[in-house]
Amino acid sequence: MALDAVISGNLTASPPLVLLHGFGGGAYIWKAVMAQLDGVCPVIAYDLPGHGGSIGDAGTGGAGRMAKSVIADLDRRGVETFLVAGHSMGGALAAIICLRHPERVVAASLLAPGGIGASIHHRALRVFAKAQTTGEMRQAMVAMAGPHAPVSPEAVEHALASHRLPGGREALTTVLDAILTRSADEIVQGRLPMDEIATLPMPVQVMWGDQDGILPFAQSANLPGNVVLKRIVGAGHMLVDECPVEVSNLLRDMVSRGRIPRSSISVRD
Repeated sequence: MALDAVISGNLTASPPLVLLHGFGGGAYIWKAVMAQLDGVCPVIAYDLPGHGGSIGDAGTGGAGRMAKSVIADLDRRGVETFLVAGHSMGGALAAIICLRHPERVVAASLLAPGGIGASIHHRALRVFAKAQTTGEMRQAMVAMAGPHAPVSPEAVEHALASHRLPGGREALTTVLDAILTRSADEIVQGRLPMDEIATLPMPVQVMWGDQDGILPFAQSANLPGNVVLKRIVGAGHMLVDECPVEVSNLLRDMVSRGRIPRSSISVRD
């Protein structure tokens, strides 16, 4: 069974850009970004296993299982090489795909990626996973956004819609349980192998908001030297919602110029 996805352009005309959302999201989060990238390259934005139209996929669970499902789906669609961008959990998934299939990935962009450090605001994610009302969902999403970022009613309703699908809340719990683990007296996230990421042959860039309340920006200090870091001053965790123009520019540059810019800092108003 193919994963559910939103597709723009001919996926076999040139290496497409594969977009991977974060925990509890869906292909819909990339709508504004995809509009900015229209005509730049083919794009495929997935509902990842356990989310949206892909609830019930056998890959529901941790990032490793999801990576297998994404690669299998790309194979079914005839996509051999591609660029990849992922947010949060999707960033960890993108990194795993780079590690497992370096010959297929042209370049990668990781937005506030999971797995770079141990710390994670697991309580906020639990609130999100269990949310049943508009108020509960809004509370969870406010905790994820930057201190001055609005949370639109549309974003809240999009998130709740997935929860309300048959098996939706149970699937999210399965995914979250795979993300989190206990270390001593703390609940932490799984870690990516930084020493292996340091040897990746393709260009890799990371965008991170320095007001991220879910995955602290301080974790970016763990990134190896081959990874280019773009710090967004004043932004929280939900970069695709908070900074769609910055995200679109980052991805457009990666696609159209075939390069990764040097480390930089952007300041949000």
